[in-house]
Amino acid sequence: MELGLKGKVAIVTGGTEGIGKATALKLAQEGAKVAICARRAEPLEKAADEIGKTGAEVLAVAADMSRPADIERFMKAVIERFGRIDILVNNAGTSARGKFLEVDDATWSSDLELKVFGAIRCTRLAVPHMKKQGGGRIVNITISSAKQPGAESMPTSVSRAAGLAITKALSKEFAADNILVNTVCIGKIKSGQHERRIKKEALDANEYYARTAREIPLGRVGEPAEVANVIAFLVSDAASYVTGTSVNLDGGMSGVL
Repeated sequence: MELGLKGKVAIVTGGTEGIGKATALKLAQEGAKVAICARRAEPLEKAADEIGKTGAEVLAVAADMSRPADIERFMKAVIERFGRIDILVNNAGTSARGKFLEVDDATWSSDLELKVFGAIRCTRLAVPHMKKQGGGRIVNITISSAKQPGAESMPTSVSRAAGLAITKALSKEFAADNILVNTVCIGKIKSGQHERRIKKEALDANEYYARTAREIPLGRVGEPAEVANVIAFLVSDAASYVTGTSVNLDGGMSGVL
């Protein structure tokens, strides 16, 4: 299927590993120009090199999405390099979960700054450019459990639930500008966080993922490329009538649609 992404400019935050890198790679393979950011310079350079092998133009900027100045610097660099923004994938984030009485203000604050305000600030800077050119696509990465949070799931369940609300509100506010806003609600997907835990605790990767998959109806942990495929569809011409929608990408774990 031709996705109509050739020549489009796509921003993917948190683009050095897992879903972010897979998404940037997929969009590059479809002919988009890609801008990625992450906090660590070395993995950023490696990811940019890998994405660049597709033949796509790649911009990689070391930036922390919890810092307003970093976000402004990154977005300014995108405009200076490419002159436009067609696609924004708000992916930067980590998993932070704990017992409510044990989660302190600093943990709440850092989680909300990264996942909620990071997405807000990136979107606020991207939308004027999308309006100017007649449209755009925004995809926010959230989690399916934000719709059905369990015990000891904060602050992540709360910050991701905010992402759902942001998605729906923005989809209505900017529909007249042809800016489509959707969210992919992920479940258990292979990521750098999992890989680092496996290495740190000297775990057997196959056993770890098999244990993690016990509660997943499909019986396995998802691959980053599977998420990237859905994101690529949502930002493509093929999804031109899809906005304000959430897609559960969790192997069937969620009890709600």
